[in-house]
Amino acid sequence: MTGTIDIRVRPAAGTPQGALILLHGRGADEHDLHPLLDVFDPQRRLVGLTPGGPLSLPPGGRHWYVVPRVGFPDPVTFGATYADLTALLDEQLAEHGVGWDRTVLGGFSQGAVMSYAIGLGEGRPLPAGVLAMSGFIPTADGWQLRSEDLQDFPVAIAHGSLDPVISVEFARDAQQRLEAAGADVLYRESPMAHTIDPRVIPDLQAWVRDRV
Repeated sequence: MTGTIDIRVRPAAGTPQGALILLHGRGADEHDLHPLLDVFDPQRRLVGLTPGGPLSLPPGGRHWYVVPRVGFPDPVTFGATYADLTALLDEQLAEHGVGWDRTVLGGFSQGAVMSYAIGLGEGRPLPAGVLAMSGFIPTADGWQLRSEDLQDFPVAIAHGSLDPVISVEFARDAQQRLEAAGADVLYRESPMAHTIDPRVIPDLQAWVRDRV
């Protein structure tokens, strides 16, 4: 069930000005969001990283953690992935000479959950911004949302109001919690199911560009 976290790297056009990390959703893999690297960073100013989750679970594909119920990742698999993924990303960024302060961290579905966890976890370095598409801020034993340094911190949230997998209420709750903590939230909700709405891509693209 548990394996390694594979990673695909899209090099920057020259010396990277920063990094863009995109984490896939449940049942996909490291190839799934790779094309979005060029969409969000067409000039290739940033080195792009798309890791693949360590778990193989039914009905197939890669997963970041086991789902007992939406909003509450299984703490054992979530905790193990969190430790391995943070270590891998820290290592990769150091290798490319990029700090977290110049790294945009984002993802879709389970990948958005891991982006919140790594980007906003207590004791972690803050990235340049967190991009959460169709996800939620996790509730899990052993993980805590940071309680400080979120003043003016940039977060972009995109979610479908018709999402049957992860209710839009999770996105609204995240917006509320993060704005209460002082974060600068770009919030885009559209009448879509569990998918990325192409109509919000230009806004997200501009948001990524402005972060680094």
